Amino acid sequence: MVSATTILRTLAQPDIPGGRWVQTGYVLADLFLIFLNALAVYYFRYAPDWLPALLSGAPARLPTDPLGAYLSFYLPYAGLLVLSFQAQALYSTQRTRTSLDESLAVFKAVLLATLLLTSFIYLSGVKTISRLVIVWSGLLNAVTLSAWRAWKREVVEQRARSGNGARNVIIVGAGRMGHELARHIEQNRQFGLVVKGFLDGNHAADPRVLGKIEDLASVTRSQFIDEVLLTIPSARDVVRSVAQEARRLRLDVKVIPELYDGLAWRAPIEYLGDFPVMSLHREPIPALGQLVKRSLDFVGASLGLLFLSPLLCLIALAIKLDSPGPVFYRSRRVGRKAREFVCYKFRTMVADAEARKDGLRHLNERRGPFFKISNDPRLTSLGKLLRKYSLDELLQLWNVLKGEMSLVGPRPHPVDDYRQYTLDCLRRLDVTPGLTGLWQVSARRDPSFERNLALDLEYIETWNLWLDLKILLRTAGVVAKGEGQ
Repeated sequence: MVSATTILRTLAQPDIPGGRWVQTGYVLADLFLIFLNALAVYYFRYAPDWLPALLSGAPARLPTDPLGAYLSFYLPYAGLLVLSFQAQALYSTQRTRTSLDESLAVFKAVLLATLLLTSFIYLSGVKTISRLVIVWSGLLNAVTLSAWRAWKREVVEQRARSGNGARNVIIVGAGRMGHELARHIEQNRQFGLVVKGFLDGNHAADPRVLGKIEDLASVTRSQFIDEVLLTIPSARDVVRSVAQEARRLRLDVKVIPELYDGLAWRAPIEYLGDFPVMSLHREPIPALGQLVKRSLDFVGASLGLLFLSPLLCLIALAIKLDSPGPVFYRSRRVGRKAREFVCYKFRTMVADAEARKDGLRHLNERRGPFFKISNDPRLTSLGKLLRKYSLDELLQLWNVLKGEMSLVGPRPHPVDDYRQYTLDCLRRLDVTPGLTGLWQVSARRDPSFERNLALDLEYIETWNLWLDLKILLRTAGVVAKGEGQ
């Protein structure tokens, strides 16, 4: 049987017409509630200062913190909320979305906007805004913005169930799909649709068949039809003739797409430019988790570069005194989706190390498309110490800050190693490369590239923020032991 969700999505459209004016009204209602909530939280936050006086009849002592500072700070917050709501398609009452789904979307949008606001407060160092006010504002916004949408949805659906503004439809095709579609419409009066019957030349015994497809003009006039639903999209000539006739009769036409023996059940219809497309499968992207990960990368790299700057200066000076050549080593590496970037490190080798690399490939101790020698003759005396404690890689915090790398992820390989990848190896490029990773803390001295690849793929498949934290903690232990090469 065709699922209810499939049919719902096929017929999906906003419940209330009105386009931009209605959406503008939704935005204004949201903004009104957001600032009303801001005032409520502000005054209740400081209730101990004025509430006892108010109850006793004495002159109330208003909060000393400037209200204007809070309200001006809420302007970007309100903007973030509106953008988050727009991203969650919350400025239309979608028939495919239940009230619970809509409330969950509101909570998700409020959580995202509040996290972004909190991150901004932390990074900007603003001290005048109480974190408690931000938390309570987020909770109050989630509740009130969900509640008014639930009320609005009930009004809209009640209007549709009462038949006010209902549209008469006729279904072309009286087969299984057509009858399932009719049954579902009749069980969900909130769609605002009334099925008047079918058009089909092969089911004459069905009492609800009002005629053949050729009778479209006479049947639609006699039944005051507003919309035609086609359930036989594979019959292209029929679809073309019905669409042309419906256009002449000024009727709306919708086509129920092929479901490919169930593969397309619950598949949403989207647009790629002007072309409608049906997603048969989509790999979910943890957008919120990625946002938090990037925020942590930015904060971690910023603090790392700030607090480690004296050490970085000492290392740079030591390299300059130790051997001739530049202080920094710039290497072309391959990052996410095979995008090349310049990876920064402190120089640990002699100045002509790259020119001597091909002559040393026969000494490579790794199996697979990457190069490593434990006692590399190109290393300087200071370079051995820097590599032992991974101090040469501290400069990659700059790559993390730029977004080319993450604190945790598969290590970025040089371009010449990347060119030796097989097709299976490319999967490790699905994510942003990292300063440290699962391989570095689990099998750093294992010469097998297959082991390296397996650990990288395990990290990609099982990624979560807790895993990143565990890898960072284990990395500190590995670095302290001096296991680098």
